[in-house]
Amino acid sequence: MASFTRRIPEGDNRERSVCAECGYVAYENPKVVVGSVVAADGRILMCRRAIEPRKGFWTLPAGYLELGETLEEGAAREAMEEAEAAIAIDGILGVFSIARIGQVQVIFRARFAAAGPPSFAPGPESEDVQLFAWDEIPWRDIAFPSVRWALDAWRSAETGGLGRPAGNPADDPRGVHRMSPSMADGPMADGKEETAL
Repeated sequence: MASFTRRIPEGDNRERSVCAECGYVAYENPKVVVGSVVAADGRILMCRRAIEPRKGFWTLPAGYLELGETLEEGAAREAMEEAEAAIAIDGILGVFSIARIGQVQVIFRARFAAAGPPSFAPGPESEDVQLFAWDEIPWRDIAFPSVRWALDAWRSAETGGLGRPAGNPADDPRGVHRMSPSMADGPMADGKEETAL
């Protein structure tokens, strides 16, 4: 079995894992997470996580992009897997960098694809799925700060066009802060923790 060492490869400027036998460089790059804020009549679709990390906490339907998928396809797949919801994507709502754990999150604004009452149910990774009005969102039980950031972006863009996608808050431009207790205090709280989806 090959053994890897940490060193700066020739022509590079960062330390990498390099095979001591053949010189193969094992690049480690950020993972792409895709998801959506799915809304119907001013209410937002949220999932209570049935898996770790943050099992039992509420999140948006989101997860890792798979090889061979577009961003939009991945977001639609995650909504189906986690909430059994067929969605239509309206556009990019936000792009968030979580440098601390090597993630880039692309969150879309979306709606239910079919006309009529919204259809959804818990998928295998969700304990529960519900539509929440803004003042009903379980703020104390939000799983990750980027969920908070996406909800705030949705609220800001709710009545107008999407415009420029939202990004990290000014006080956490690289997504390195962990969650503070104020995260749970409701709509005006600042969230500062993130873990892998």
